[in-house]
Amino acid sequence: MKGINECFANAIKDEKKGKKHKGLLIVKSDNEQAREYLIKAKTNLELCNFYKEKQFDYKIPEEWFYTLYYCALAILSKFGVESRSQRCTASFLKYLKNKNLIDYDEEFIDRITVYRTKNDESDVDKRETARYGSSVKSEDVERRYEYMNEICKRAISQCEELVFSDKDFKVPEELRL
Repeated sequence: MKGINECFANAIKDEKKGKKHKGLLIVKSDNEQAREYLIKAKTNLELCNFYKEKQFDYKIPEEWFYTLYYCALAILSKFGVESRSQRCTASFLKYLKNKNLIDYDEEFIDRITVYRTKNDESDVDKRETARYGSSVKSEDVERRYEYMNEICKRAISQCEELVFSDKDFKVPEELRL
């Protein structure tokens, strides 16, 4: 919980100093913004097909990652949380999942998690390798294409259940500073 509290505390400090925060900030819950993030997630997934047809494999891992990340931001919007940190976004979702406040597969959260240790690799690293590497084509992308598209579709489906739910989602009191 310490890491999550730091995400909120640092954002408040930055905002008070007139800086753009790099954490999590409690804002008004925004269902419309959550829906827009879902549309963006679906659009990113469509881009995967376009890039595959054009053989721009190096772009696909980025689209998979952002499909999952936009789902995460949609969930945060439902809770009334603004994020400017991939690490804090994943940490908040993991916290919600561990407290049984959301029904969202941990795999989706793990895939957007930024790991600090060199041996731990997530989709963030695969995205960066594809994006900044010299290759346009990738056997790894071709091999994982159907599997990753299915993961993204499942994430969108679970996110839709949360976003279109009538349930009132709130940031837990222990995280409110």
